[in-house]
Amino acid sequence: METDCLKLETLTRSVTETRALGRRIGNAITGGLVIALTGDLGSGKTAFVQGLAKGIGVPDADYVTSPTYSIIHEYSGRLALFHMDLYRINDSSEAEDIGIYDLIQPENLVAIEWPEMIASELPKDHLSLFFEIQSDTTRKISICAYGLQAKSVIRRLDISTKNGCAAQQK
Repeated sequence: METDCLKLETLTRSVTETRALGRRIGNAITGGLVIALTGDLGSGKTAFVQGLAKGIGVPDADYVTSPTYSIIHEYSGRLALFHMDLYRINDSSEAEDIGIYDLIQPENLVAIEWPEMIASELPKDHLSLFFEIQSDTTRKISICAYGLQAKSVIRRLDISTKNGCAAQQK
């Protein structure tokens, strides 16, 4: 996996701000992309995907929920969004049996919670987000963009304190 990443760190101070970050990233995405979401339970991964879905135009009637038990949820917007939760996957062969690798295609937007199980199978061009719980409401989110497409998404973002979260690009 490529080690050179464009890194952005931000703080969100509420679930609403975490969703807003997801929405801004969704707005900035122009084509298929894999987004790996890592963090403890309750750190904001699903809230982020809820905003991501809004950013790509998933209708309000399609409420985004965690696919913990179903493993994959699909949503339609200007891109097909596949929201995966691999928490219950035991190994990469089980992921293959479920068809996860078939969905990681250039035309799909794939958000993967608990991607550690398939980390070696992630495309070179992807976003990795690391969610850290700072307090009951505050999250530190580190975004690493690997590859040209992912880096262009980060460069299109307009994250500043006026948008509800402080960000620092490195």
